[in-house]
Amino acid sequence: MSSTTSTTSVSAINSRLRAFGPRLVGPGQPVYVTGEIGINHNGDLDNALKLIDVAADAGCDAVKFQKRTPEICTPRDQWDIERDTPWGRMTYIDYRHRVEFGEDEYRAIDAHCKERGIDWFASPWDTEAVAFLEKFDLPAHKVASASLTDDELLRALRATGRAVILSTGMSTPQQIRHAVEVLGSENIVLCHATSTYPAKAEELNLRVVNTLQQEYPNVPIGYSGHETGLQTTLAAVALGAVFVERHITLDRAMWGSDQAASVEPQGLARLVRDIRTIEASLGDGVKKVYESELGPMKKLRRVAGVVAEAEVRAPAV
Repeated sequence: MSSTTSTTSVSAINSRLRAFGPRLVGPGQPVYVTGEIGINHNGDLDNALKLIDVAADAGCDAVKFQKRTPEICTPRDQWDIERDTPWGRMTYIDYRHRVEFGEDEYRAIDAHCKERGIDWFASPWDTEAVAFLEKFDLPAHKVASASLTDDELLRALRATGRAVILSTGMSTPQQIRHAVEVLGSENIVLCHATSTYPAKAEELNLRVVNTLQQEYPNVPIGYSGHETGLQTTLAAVALGAVFVERHITLDRAMWGSDQAASVEPQGLARLVRDIRTIEASLGDGVKKVYESELGPMKKLRRVAGVVAEAEVRAPAV
């Protein structure tokens, strides 16, 4: 490889790296694995802290929450609709407040994450939530798929100067392109996603990971999964996803709309373990004869072939 080609390749890789605090995310870096707590804590701080422990014990790099201002994010005509909840029957707006954490809870979350050595960030659903989250030194912000078309929110997130992770579920290529233009491509991570809970395997369309890589060559591409099972998320890593997010739960039988599409503690540990094995096994794509193959080659290969053993041993120039 010429020095010019080598420099170009390094430059191309660097343009696809994003800083999440002190960590780099992108090609050539360990997959950044995020456990999406969302609102699976059901408004209980103890549940949130337990889920942080689950993610840290599994080897996740971060946990993620959702932050809303209920009066902004809840349509006015739904405020007074009553629904059954674990806390009794209440209006929808009261329920939205019941599962929201305030500053005291997030201070406790921030302290616990620091203690466990794991990052945290959130998906703000409105500009007031962005201002709230900016009280903390977060590695990034996340745009939920539902918010991809909210230009005001995207502009507020861009103005923070932090890396922004953009999920692309329920969105057309044109909508994704517009969102990237609003956010700017230089400090974002794009995540393929299918916004069904849980998503069917035949609707995951994992090859979109490669489509996004081709469409946005200077942007790192990740995967936000809402399926059941682990295999398809591992396949996304094999396809080149550099960021992975899965909803996590203490128990899939718990109350809440996201619990059924979430990963329980043992599954999360297996997922992180297998992601690390896959990224180690992908290699650099350069075909070579390994030192460990020389013994079997000497024992099993009867004809040396066009390349002599001495050439096999010689280092590449």
